[in-house]
Amino acid sequence: MHMRSMEAFQHQTMSAPFNEAPYIVLWELTRACALACRHCRADAIRRRDSRELSFEECERVLDELAQFGRPLIVFTGGDPVWRPDLFQIIRAARERKFTVAVTPSATPRTTSNIVRALKEAGVARLAVSLDGVDAASHDSFRGVRGSFAWTNDIINWARAYQIPLQINTTIWRGNLPLFDQFVQFIGSANAVLWSVFFLVPTGRAQKEMQISSSEAETVLKKMAEVASLSSFDIKATAAPHFRRVLMERMCSKDLVNLQPGMKLGALRSYQSVNDGKGILFISHIGDVYPSGFLPLSAGNVKDVSIARLYREHPLFVALRDPSLLKGKCGRCPYREICGGSRARAFGDCGDYLASDPLCSYAP
Repeated sequence: MHMRSMEAFQHQTMSAPFNEAPYIVLWELTRACALACRHCRADAIRRRDSRELSFEECERVLDELAQFGRPLIVFTGGDPVWRPDLFQIIRAARERKFTVAVTPSATPRTTSNIVRALKEAGVARLAVSLDGVDAASHDSFRGVRGSFAWTNDIINWARAYQIPLQINTTIWRGNLPLFDQFVQFIGSANAVLWSVFFLVPTGRAQKEMQISSSEAETVLKKMAEVASLSSFDIKATAAPHFRRVLMERMCSKDLVNLQPGMKLGALRSYQSVNDGKGILFISHIGDVYPSGFLPLSAGNVKDVSIARLYREHPLFVALRDPSLLKGKCGRCPYREICGGSRARAFGDCGDYLASDPLCSYAP
């Protein structure tokens, strides 16, 4: 590795002002969902919570989010389609010039008419989950027979209504051998982005479901190869050490600039986005978290300004300070742009500043 190239590239990719504003806001509109996913972060239920933020409260939150500029807003759940005012909320966000994405669950609730209405409301991207390459592998993970077929329906409708499609895949022990088949499927679906999520032990997800650190390293290297060859963008979720793998790949070729044709999630994979650092999560009742996978609340939007929580709360401030990291993450030369998954560290040992056990790198 050429250290001069690495230092130059780190400088190039650390310009985002994440101390003042998040890059992305993940907003859980409801926890209601008809699926029973084995890894569900939200531990979703089959009824709506009476404490959900009202439409008027959602409007107030949107007004406060405007203090950040215009971060990307992802309306998620549960299944956001359970909210009868979903389209009203989307239109309110679009009126405030936010870019909006939605992650509907693959169930009979999401119909062709729903997808068309999402397009008409101004949704810029539709995200669906794919955790198997056939009905057997996908449906067993999602807990409902038919989910794979409904996922394919949504993919086809997104194409028909010309909504850019993102596919989210959770990598775990059960589908690790299917990686190459996933790549083929994503390409054939004409997705614009493949988000590969490395399971975090929170909610229903258990530690034993995770792949090993050496297996994760192999997957990340395969992802880096796919990034240089595929027609779609690729990013890692809850595996910020993907940035190290990408930098090592590039610096080994004595390159500082992106390789021609390399698609890397509009540089999201390179930027130092992490739990509480470029990410903000709002729960269905208004609690504010550093991410959906780090279950530590900084407060509630009904009580405190969301901008104040993100910028000033000790939890968020600590998560953006790499000098506080412990163990090998604290010693790592990549701690500024990676920092390890703070959610996984917390899920593993209860300390969000501890080392990420999924990383095999030895600084």
